[in-house]
Amino acid sequence: MQPTILYLETSSKNCSVAIAQGETLLCLCEETSENYRQSETLHTFVQWALEGAELTFEALNAVCLGEGPGSYTGLRIGAAAAKGYCFSLGIPLLSVSSAASMAVPFLGKDYDVIISCIDARRSEIYAEVYDGKTGATLQAAQPVILAPDSFAEYRDKKILFVGDGATKTVEITGFSADAEPNILPSAGHLLRLGLRQYEAQEFLDVAYYEPNYLKEFYTGK
Repeated sequence: MQPTILYLETSSKNCSVAIAQGETLLCLCEETSENYRQSETLHTFVQWALEGAELTFEALNAVCLGEGPGSYTGLRIGAAAAKGYCFSLGIPLLSVSSAASMAVPFLGKDYDVIISCIDARRSEIYAEVYDGKTGATLQAAQPVILAPDSFAEYRDKKILFVGDGATKTVEITGFSADAEPNILPSAGHLLRLGLRQYEAQEFLDVAYYEPNYLKEFYTGK
């Protein structure tokens, strides 16, 4: 029987929870809010997703978290919840790139390269690059200060930029490329990668796990 996995994605304005058996989505609950309401809605969405899937917590075989990059606070909330569920239920923890979830809907759609662009304010983004046909990671997530020569190595390819940093990426780089700026990470698009990790038993140390912040958190005075 295929494993039943709880997926949490809290790295952006979209608080998203999914439950799947294998790659079959059983229930998806998500809400996009400009106020980053993960602390208010995440556990409610988990309960609603379980009810929608007609399951209890005891049916879960693992928890898979969208690991970022993204909102520091959102990632902390998601990680704390995922650890809590894993500890209390005695099940393993998985994590996959939040940026990858934005590329998944567009794989196999005639793009050579898909670049996930997460807005990091001003002229900076967090970028992760994928093969548009296979979904293979060509460049792991990293901070990019946008300039006209950014991603120059892909200029002769058919490119799609996705994410809330896509528009400014096209504007600053001058690429003649498609952009999907309204795409946010979603738990519903983590299923394939999460299942692959589960089958490979790539389980994380629940006690010491930290999300992929990419940068240290700091506050202004």
